[in-house]
Amino acid sequence: MKIEIKGLCKAFDGKNNVLDGVSYEDDIKALALIGRSGCGKSTFLRILGGLIPASSGIALIGGETASDDVAYRKKIGFVFQQGGLFSHLSARWNITLPLIKVHGYSKGQAQERTDELLARFGLLSEADKKPSQLSGGQKQRIAIARAVAPKPEILFLDEPTSALDPEYTVEVLNMIRELKDERLSFIIATHEMGFALHACDKVMFLDGGKIAEQGESKEVFARPKTAELEVFLSKTLEWKV
Repeated sequence: MKIEIKGLCKAFDGKNNVLDGVSYEDDIKALALIGRSGCGKSTFLRILGGLIPASSGIALIGGETASDDVAYRKKIGFVFQQGGLFSHLSARWNITLPLIKVHGYSKGQAQERTDELLARFGLLSEADKKPSQLSGGQKQRIAIARAVAPKPEILFLDEPTSALDPEYTVEVLNMIRELKDERLSFIIATHEMGFALHACDKVMFLDGGKIAEQGESKEVFARPKTAELEVFLSKTLEWKV
C-alpha cells in the first residue's frame, strides 16, 4: 500500500503541535509505529483513519486523501486500544451489524462472513456473549474480526494490546501476524518491540511529534542512528527475557 505523508501537523490547543511537520513516503505491508507515550502515535493513526482532521499537511493512503468521507472510511479498518465494541450487542452482532448497515451486505451474507471469521479465529463458542462476558483478549480479537470483516484495503491498529495480560497479548499479536501472512497491509502503534521487530517489515520511531528514525525493522533495531532511539530501546528491552 502506497503511503504519502506531506508536512502533517496537528495541534489540539492551536499552539503546541502533537505532530510537527511529519513527512513520509513508502510502500508498506506492515509498519510499526513506536515511541514513548505522548509522542503522537495515536494522533497520527487517527488522522490516517479519518477520525480526526490534520491541522495542516496531507495524508494519502493508496492515492486517496485520508478523511471522514464515508467512501474512504469503508476502505479502511480501525482497531482501538479498548476495542470499542457495542456493549449491548453480542460478539456475533458486533461484527454482523456494521456489514449490513455500513457496507451493504444482506443479512445472510453478513452472517455467513461473521461465522467464517468467528470459526477461523477460534471464537465461535463466544459468539453469543456480550463484551462484558468476554476476556480482554477475546474482546480485542472480536474487534479485529469486525475491522477485517468488510475486507478493507488497509488496517490501522492503535495499541491493541495496551491493556492486556501477557497471555492475551500473545493471542492478539498472533492474530495480527496471521492477517499479515494473508497480505493485508496494516499500520500498528505498539509498545511490543518484539512484534515490531519480527512481525513488521518496517518501523517508524516518533519522538517529539517528528519522525526521528524510520526504515527496515531489522536495520533500525540493530543499528539505531539517534541517541533518542538508543535510549528508548534500552529502556523498553531492559527486562525482556
